[in-house]
Amino acid sequence: MSRYHSLVGVFDRLGSEYEQVVYGHDAASGLRTIIAVFSTALGPALGGTRMWPYTTEDAALVDVLRLGRAMAYKAAAAGLALGGGKAVIIGDPTTDKTPERLRAYGRVVEGLGGAYITTADVGTTVHDLDVIAETTSYVTGTSKASGDPSPTTAYGVYHGMLAVAERVFGQASLEGRHVVVTGVGKVGGALAKLLAGAGAHVTVADIRRDVADSVAADIGADVVEATEAAGVACDIFAPCALGPVVTDETLDRFKCRAIAGAANNQLATPAHGRALADLGIVYAPDYVINAGGLINVEDELHGYDPARARRKAEAIADTLREVFRIAADQQIPPADAADHLAETRIRAASR
Repeated sequence: MSRYHSLVGVFDRLGSEYEQVVYGHDAASGLRTIIAVFSTALGPALGGTRMWPYTTEDAALVDVLRLGRAMAYKAAAAGLALGGGKAVIIGDPTTDKTPERLRAYGRVVEGLGGAYITTADVGTTVHDLDVIAETTSYVTGTSKASGDPSPTTAYGVYHGMLAVAERVFGQASLEGRHVVVTGVGKVGGALAKLLAGAGAHVTVADIRRDVADSVAADIGADVVEATEAAGVACDIFAPCALGPVVTDETLDRFKCRAIAGAANNQLATPAHGRALADLGIVYAPDYVINAGGLINVEDELHGYDPARARRKAEAIADTLREVFRIAADQQIPPADAADHLAETRIRAASR
């Protein structure tokens, strides 16, 4: 199959609803980037810049299209005046990242005239955003503004978990509940600390065992190997690492009452959301519960106030309650209910 026909196939499956998909190349710096703007119906598309060593441009395209759509749904579900989009820079962030490449990327963002506003994602940092800001004004999360959104993301997930506990156990409290947090980096580590402070029994896991051990020692948590985490009997399983978590291979391993965590793209396919419902496991749709980071950088557009951003992140609990209500009323899984909520808001704005 030619690369042309391969690209056509990708757009047929994933890209047909996108407003624009922009390829950016800069020979001098070696930049190869793709920016996907899913929708600006509710406002400018705000989404992170992911730097990753994709094996092919087609693989990068598939990733950015999936992520861009999710950002649009995340903003809509959170009730933000934002559209959704995403960007990827093809390259290894540990070896290929240079100031020249980041500045070239900033020029591509600037050329979109504000249709897309960027921030950090996997493979990029607050420092990188500072460099990108040298060539574009359409950037959030720099050191001169809101900075690292991880604490607000964790704070929002924690409050979302309260709504999950209310739905599953009848009380918006995590005291005495066993929560397994897998992936204890900036977000997962902060979440584990909040849970321990709320009186939860916390078990942590990470592919970096030393990181898991350090977090556990700090908060008094148990530790398991990352490969074993999904099978630990618990009340809530909180995935906070990369990659799909609910797959054909993991479905029969879960021994939890609910799945609620900060990771993106937790379901391998929409069918896995229905499979969880059939198993009696309550799923907190990822782009609803992890919206705190987006909420944090969105607040910059109104003159950043960290206390206000945290108050907005607390409202994630109310959004999840609405998702669970729709799911119950329509007899559909929460993942489908979240899509319904987001799509309804986007369609209303488009009209």
